[in-house]
Amino acid sequence: MSSRHATLRRTFSAQFGAMPMWLVRAPGRVNLIGEHTDYNDGFVLPMAIDRDVRLALAPRTDRQVHVFSLNFQQHDHFSLDDLQLTTTSPWGNYLRGVAWALQGAGFELTGFDAVMEGNVPIGSGLSSSAATELATVTAFRALGNLTLDAVQAALLSQKAENDFVGVKCGIMDQYISSLGQAGHALLIDCRSLGFEAVPLPAGVQFVIADSTVRRGLVDSAYNERRAQCEEGARRLGVPALRDVSLAEFERRAPALPDLVAQRCRHVVAENERVLHSVAALRAGDVTAFGRDMDESHTSLRDLYAVSHPVLDTMVEVARAVPGCLGARLTGAGFGGCTVSLVVNACVPAVVDALQREVARRTGLTPQIYLSGAEAGAGIILGE
Repeated sequence: MSSRHATLRRTFSAQFGAMPMWLVRAPGRVNLIGEHTDYNDGFVLPMAIDRDVRLALAPRTDRQVHVFSLNFQQHDHFSLDDLQLTTTSPWGNYLRGVAWALQGAGFELTGFDAVMEGNVPIGSGLSSSAATELATVTAFRALGNLTLDAVQAALLSQKAENDFVGVKCGIMDQYISSLGQAGHALLIDCRSLGFEAVPLPAGVQFVIADSTVRRGLVDSAYNERRAQCEEGARRLGVPALRDVSLAEFERRAPALPDLVAQRCRHVVAENERVLHSVAALRAGDVTAFGRDMDESHTSLRDLYAVSHPVLDTMVEVARAVPGCLGARLTGAGFGGCTVSLVVNACVPAVVDALQREVARRTGLTPQIYLSGAEAGAGIILGE
């Protein structure tokens, strides 16, 4: 039994006077390439990581949900017959939202007692919210023997976040948390919602570095860039930037306002980079994939203007270490994390450089997470 499992069981017993019947999990994620393409009907390539949200639970008979969060050291409870947003325990809104979405889709739910714990760092851009949602779906699915598949689970989790919690996220985070496969990234077509597992090569590892800079400007900047992309697509006469090739875009870019052209150039090129990266991975060409990561960061920094000086420093430091094949910011930007593709033998040197040199140059010490590609949401233990 893992120490996390033991802690969940011990805490459940202390909180509820019994032992849990089920233990479920759902992972966070890192996006390897394909940034700010999702809301332009484009392509993304995330992988599920080995950090997750876990729920230890047992059923109730009164349609109540009672949850104790180990991370927040806080209780939350609600009735499945009266789902309202709460301001006292905002983390509980993700569980409420999932219950609301599932019941809205016609599923009969069973109440439960639960202890929740996660080691996906909150606010880092590794998607603790989607992990919470998919862990909650998995809990309801286990208790009620619900017949919904992994795609439905992801779509209803996204609906919960969009329409109940009120965060207008795309589908990537929920898809990868639900549909992740061990040893694979997931190519997602954000228009068709089609997906394809892409095997990751042996001999390399992804080093995720959390800058500890939190993304204070992301909402207004996100809305501004989304509007600029929509303006570009409208001026180009296409439904979305996904419908323009890079060659065609370069022919027509002079007719766009300069700033709009910059933003659109990133998105159009980034979509091509994702598809090129997938081809490189399938061919085992990790060097080409690393170059795509490098180009992605440069584009996010110079054209989309969503980087941050600390992120740029982290990317520079990682790239300077032999064996680092590529590095980029990951997530919306303005803080959060970088991800670096590193030859296995060189991982310790990259980690050391990120911790020492970034601290020397910025005063901040990144938190480092090493992860392979993990499986999506599921039941760890259950009756």
